[in-house]
Amino acid sequence: MKKPVISIDEPKPKKAPRADWPPAEGFVVVVDGHFKTEFKTLEPAEALGRKLKSTYPMLRVEIYDAATKARTLLS
Repeated sequence: MKKPVISIDEPKPKKAPRADWPPAEGFVVVVDGHFKTEFKTLEPAEALGRKLKSTYPMLRVEIYDAATKARTLLS
């Protein structure tokens, strides 16, 4: 089996961010203590969180603010 040849012009693949580390900026939807989706602004994060909460009321949905490192529980 031949290995693919990496050209000098091609950039090396980046490492994927770890799912268990909070982001440095933006807002993240946290479902049952797990970081899920990252957004640049608060409004789309809250909209997705409220949609999840209305569809699945048993979930614990929070919005994590990376600037203040605070979580807000959606009810």
